[in-house]
Amino acid sequence: MPNHSPRSSQKPSLFRRSKTLPAGSYRRFTTPLIPTYRHDSASDTAAVVNSEPVPSQVLATQSPSQRITRLWTHFSLTNCLKLIYSFSFLYVMLLRAKVAKLEAEKFIILTRCTGVPDSDNNETLQLEDVNNRAVVLYIVIITIALPILLYMYLDDLSYVKKNILKRTNKKKKEEVPLKKRIAYSLDVCFSVYPYAKLLALLFATFVLILYGGLALYAVSDCGVDEALWLSWTFVADSGNHADRIGVGPRIVSVAISAGGMLIFATMLGLISDAISNMVDSLRKGKSEVLESNHILILGWSDKLGSLLKQLAIANKSIGGGVVVVLAERDKEEMETDIAKFEFDMMGTSVICRSGSALILADLNKVSVSNARAIIALGSDENADQSDARALRVVLSLTGVKEGLKGHVVVEMCDLDNEPLVKLVGGEGIETVVAHDVIGRLMIQCALQPGLAQIWEDILGFENAEFYIKKWPQLDGYRFEDVLVSFPDAIPCGVKVAVDGKIVLNPSDNYVLEEGDEILVIAEDDDTYAPGSLPEVRMCHFPKMQNPPKYPEKILFCGWRRDIDDMIKVLEALLAPGSELWMFNEVPDQEREKKLTDAGLDISTLVNIRLVHRQGNAVIRRHLESLPLETFDSILILAEQSLENSIVHSDSRSLATLLLIRDIQSKRLPYKDTKSNVLPGCCWVRKMQQASDKSIVISEILDSRTKNLVSVSRISDYVLSNELVSMALAMVAEDKQINRVLKELFAEKGNELCIRPAEFYIYDQEEVCFYDIMRRARQRQEIIIGYRLAGMDQAVINPSDKSKLKNWSLDDVFVVIASCQ
Repeated sequence: MPNHSPRSSQKPSLFRRSKTLPAGSYRRFTTPLIPTYRHDSASDTAAVVNSEPVPSQVLATQSPSQRITRLWTHFSLTNCLKLIYSFSFLYVMLLRAKVAKLEAEKFIILTRCTGVPDSDNNETLQLEDVNNRAVVLYIVIITIALPILLYMYLDDLSYVKKNILKRTNKKKKEEVPLKKRIAYSLDVCFSVYPYAKLLALLFATFVLILYGGLALYAVSDCGVDEALWLSWTFVADSGNHADRIGVGPRIVSVAISAGGMLIFATMLGLISDAISNMVDSLRKGKSEVLESNHILILGWSDKLGSLLKQLAIANKSIGGGVVVVLAERDKEEMETDIAKFEFDMMGTSVICRSGSALILADLNKVSVSNARAIIALGSDENADQSDARALRVVLSLTGVKEGLKGHVVVEMCDLDNEPLVKLVGGEGIETVVAHDVIGRLMIQCALQPGLAQIWEDILGFENAEFYIKKWPQLDGYRFEDVLVSFPDAIPCGVKVAVDGKIVLNPSDNYVLEEGDEILVIAEDDDTYAPGSLPEVRMCHFPKMQNPPKYPEKILFCGWRRDIDDMIKVLEALLAPGSELWMFNEVPDQEREKKLTDAGLDISTLVNIRLVHRQGNAVIRRHLESLPLETFDSILILAEQSLENSIVHSDSRSLATLLLIRDIQSKRLPYKDTKSNVLPGCCWVRKMQQASDKSIVISEILDSRTKNLVSVSRISDYVLSNELVSMALAMVAEDKQINRVLKELFAEKGNELCIRPAEFYIYDQEEVCFYDIMRRARQRQEIIIGYRLAGMDQAVINPSDKSKLKNWSLDDVFVVIASCQ
């Protein structure tokens, strides 16, 4: 039978004497200990082997009574005794305070009855006052220590509760500790409610003043009100406690001052964070824009610079306006890039905000409902992605609850996606298909050299532009009289009041009715007004027939996304027998497939014949294989595969342009071109021959690169995204202009043309501009300007229209005429 020592047969106590601690001190084990017994089958006895911590899984196998016993031990009996002692002591102090109150009442009654105060009673009252202050001190200490003790053992209490009820609710999941839940609740409160931190700080200040005042009252001889005031002064100024006398008052004063320093440090931190957040919000463009009647630009692209310039020029007459830009970029970066444009804003303010046009909160932040016009720029992604984003932007705008005050101008990349955006946005949406505009302008400029400069003068706000206004004093006038009624403008059409349709180049017999508006070309909307009818000589001029069309040979270098539309336009404008050479890196079979998928049936082409050549336009050997000296016009197109990289695309176009010019200069010294040069039109003939070379039209995406090419004069004309920006600005100022531009860009209807002077005058004839306008009406044309021989720029909407002037057959006129 094993020999058991008396010590081994005793159960281990929760408190045992520590070897490392001095006598009389104890340590508490956080893990409950139970003895582990070893069973001896021979003697049928059990011996205590050791004492080990029991894992929590063992509690589930014990009886309820054992479980409660073990859990109570785990909770620590000492902590319970501490709590009981604290409450008992508090109760005793309260009883003593009640007795002191009764003694004070007894003293008052005796004084009133005898009239002589008792010295013994005075001493008693002084003792009671000391006792009352002690009671207050104990109450302060206990009320401060009790919450701290409760918070320290919250997890133990929840652990006891959970394990006692574990038998009745076995399927209940393990709960999160109470401390963590409290910490999480505070974190959520401080995160959700912005003023929670400030309220918590005010509450802490109030508690510190209250408890500090009560503690000062307990350790000094001042009254409660004086103690509370001193507590506040110690909190507000930590140096006020220097004149305190006595150990107790000094200790309490130092404690209050330390708490005050902590509170004020926290307050300074909160104020610093608030100011930092405010400045950061302003820097990042998160603040709200409180503007109305402004222009809102959604997105960021390479067209923004020229767009802002045109809007600034348009607002110059009213002293400037406000333009708000909302883009998914940092506000400081946007402002830095805008400052790099280095042009005069003429009083117009540009406000940048960071945000997404797809989020209603960001749209409301820039006062989208109060904007007089909204411009949605295309993104730098490919055409389909850019148009898909534009569609989502339109959907976001239609979801604005307050509605939109102004119209929306959307830049589209693909003509096929325009109907979908119109369907979603309704009548308030105006679309400008940038790619289509550039493509059609390139063809018009190739067939009519010099027309590009005319378009530059009309588009935008730097020179003359289109305006529509109502003039009641002209009601009842015929259009031929209206045409000469504006000394500072040129009427081009009429907006019919009945159906709202804009009629370009109406007949002379059209009579203006009430409500009709007149479309004019003028310098600004406030620079023209109707005057008295001038004296115009009604001279009949023999009508000359337009020269016959000759077959032309055109070269396309590169592949555009809408090249099928360009081929359709050429088919409608060129004479039969014309050739269109297509030189790019796309394989021949893939080209036909792409054209067919785009809706072009090659078999239906009658006037032009497609000639395919495959090669790289930046490799000289490939270009030399082409008969570059035989082409009437060469169009260098921006490659579709490089649309996302404007710099790369422009670099490639520049390289192609330089190679073509160099190859042409080293071939035939003179090229006898067959073209539609009008007789007597030396300016057009000069542009078309271009130093015995073909007319080269380059498509440059970046306006800055365009300026470099224009100065170097290595290309007859450069078309860039700047023209698209001009069109966007014009439509933003007046959405009705979009219908005018679309008709002038279209294959049918009216168009801008360049006519030779012999169509309207004799050589060296002296007539005024009004006389020439009358003669042009015999051909159902409207003359809007001219270019004299030897001049570099055309004059649109000339002044002194009644002044007589000598004209030469080398001059040319710019007219609006019906497409032939």
